[in-house]
Amino acid sequence: MHDNKEYLLSALDFLNPADLSYTEWCAVGMALKEEGFDVSVWDGWSRNDSRYHKGECGRKWNGFRGNSAPVTAGTIVQLAKERGWVPDTGHELGWDDTIRYDDAHMVVNRNWLEGRDIAEPAEWDPAAQLIKYLETLFEAGENVGYVSGSMKNEKGRHVPKDRGNYDRTAGQLIEALSKCHDGDIGNVIGDYDQEGGAWIRFNPLDGKGVRNENVTDFRYALVESDGMEIGEQNAVLRELELPIACLVYSGGKSLHAIVRIDAADYGEYRKRVDYLYDVCRRNGMKVDTQNRNPSRLSRMPGVLRNGRKQFIVDTDIGKENWEQWHEWIEGVNDDLPDPESLEEAWNNMPELAPPLIGSVLRQGHKMLIAGPSKAGKSYLLIEMCVCIAEGRKWLKWDCAKGKVLYVNLELDPASCLHRFRDVYKAMGIRPDNLRNIDIWNLRGRSVPMDRLAPKLIRRAAKKDYIAVIIDPIYKVITGDENSADQMAKFCNQFDKICTELGTAVIYCHHHSKGSQGSKRSMDRASGSGVFARDPDALLDLIELETNDALMLQEENKAVCRVCKMYLDSHRAWQDDLSQDDLCSRTKMLEYCREKLESGQMATLQFNIDQELERVNKMTAWRIEGTLREFPKFDPVNLWFDHPAHRIERSGALNDIHPEEDKPVWQRAADRRKESAKSKREKQALEFEMAYSAIEMDGPVSVKALAESLGITPDAVKKRLKNSNSYYYDNGIIYRKEKNGNRNN
Repeated sequence: MHDNKEYLLSALDFLNPADLSYTEWCAVGMALKEEGFDVSVWDGWSRNDSRYHKGECGRKWNGFRGNSAPVTAGTIVQLAKERGWVPDTGHELGWDDTIRYDDAHMVVNRNWLEGRDIAEPAEWDPAAQLIKYLETLFEAGENVGYVSGSMKNEKGRHVPKDRGNYDRTAGQLIEALSKCHDGDIGNVIGDYDQEGGAWIRFNPLDGKGVRNENVTDFRYALVESDGMEIGEQNAVLRELELPIACLVYSGGKSLHAIVRIDAADYGEYRKRVDYLYDVCRRNGMKVDTQNRNPSRLSRMPGVLRNGRKQFIVDTDIGKENWEQWHEWIEGVNDDLPDPESLEEAWNNMPELAPPLIGSVLRQGHKMLIAGPSKAGKSYLLIEMCVCIAEGRKWLKWDCAKGKVLYVNLELDPASCLHRFRDVYKAMGIRPDNLRNIDIWNLRGRSVPMDRLAPKLIRRAAKKDYIAVIIDPIYKVITGDENSADQMAKFCNQFDKICTELGTAVIYCHHHSKGSQGSKRSMDRASGSGVFARDPDALLDLIELETNDALMLQEENKAVCRVCKMYLDSHRAWQDDLSQDDLCSRTKMLEYCREKLESGQMATLQFNIDQELERVNKMTAWRIEGTLREFPKFDPVNLWFDHPAHRIERSGALNDIHPEEDKPVWQRAADRRKESAKSKREKQALEFEMAYSAIEMDGPVSVKALAESLGITPDAVKKRLKNSNSYYYDNGIIYRKEKNGNRNN
């Protein structure tokens, strides 16, 4: 059994039975019985649904026998959460804790509220009342639904007798009402029972029915509460500045406020009405939740009910529209600090947050790493996790030591764990502080950032993380990434995590499509410029295009390094080789062939081949930074040597520029080189295809190959002079063996 009945009743109170299917309604009853509640709880809650039938709950309740897999409290909680319920998750207070109250959207202080009485119209003109109502809420050509017939229900209350009329326009009704000189509007809407009154729908219909799907414009919502005196209702509605188009006295215990919602569709209507009702509830109004539907009936002004008049109290109250009211209500309790005097702080400055990553990012701040695909951004973030956990240097910057949470949104859990171990090994760092790294695997379970942030905060509240790393953010983006407004709200979630947990938030994002070299680093991230301007530090990765000479230099280093390591473990060499020799691939290999046995040389060659394969897979990168708290640093050049990045310290990458950053003459020269290379490759391919075709019929002569290629025999001979694959002798062309010797 759920050990907190108040918690469960809170979830039940949030649920509107009118919004549930029959199956869900039964499940709620089963859960309540399973948790030890009395049938009266289910019955009382179910009365809020127009489908309620007296005695039905009792009959169903007796039929709930239970089974091996009973419906429990979790069903009610889940149904409520799916509809927006947020449970009040309290915690045990310590001596130094501050007790805080949830005063969001609190406007009305009922202890100081003075009631505002309403007054009947001095002159009673039923037709004028209804005309004013129609002119306020409807366009002339819109269909209006209304019900004049009533009957008594089981409780003795007057309720609408049927669906009423819904095929007459507001213009038609106004025209007919304007001719009611004796005030008898029954001639227009039909005779009504003066004991029960009459009803009208506040949203326009399509003329085909009165269900939600017949509503043509989700313009208004009904707010009604009969839990306080009329004067107090009037005062609260006005204090809340609700955008009320028309306020009607029901002739009974309540006022009917027709509130401007202006929703684009039914989905948005439901969200806005839920928000509206929640604000009213927080301010002491127990709103009748049966009135949520956009096709709902409200009390019609201009008719009598039990000897009392149903009349318009006022129109156009409060804010002008929903947007203005929503912005105002959100700003009422903004929890923002008061302005501070610089004079007071001048001689008593607060301490700056200590650096998390030296000269780049402070603790409690935000950092974005942006780059193209295949830049190894995830590996770069994992390297950062390792360095923070172990208190080591990341790239060229010292890191504070502490706990870090890595939110993995992209990799399956096994791959993620293996990456961490591979990075530790590649960086040569002993895993002495693995307890400082927590991994939250959310692949396949990620939710939008506005829903992820509170879940993350709740799980991390007592962990003392100094960094939370989210990889990557495209998995949790809420809204259109090109919308500045939506992305500003998205980025605010990172601020919330920083503020609530006192931790740094670090995340990565991809570059926009197209070349990036000519752009500033802060303009390369995909989507709105908010991405680059929001974080306190932006590190941007851009790939550098390596050339043959540079890669040959890296190969030389690799071969020399492998030879030296092998010699270190197999023989004394220090007296034989100079420092210059140690930097020469040719000298090292000559020495190894001379001093090593054939078996040893074969092993060394295998090691060299492996190392050369690794070198040829390396990619070169440059990190540029845009910092808010620290001076700009010089670009940092890196090799991405899978699975880790390492700084290029020799300066070999300094002179390499992204394509768009190169001088015009250099770009032209590169294009000419590329064109020449492409031409040579094309000629070599054509030569090979022509040679192979002729070879099937016998020896290949210079003359035959020239005819096949459409060039002169002299042109063929010229190509053969520069060929590493072919030669000719006495007019016949032969292939060379792989070792370069002639193959006759």
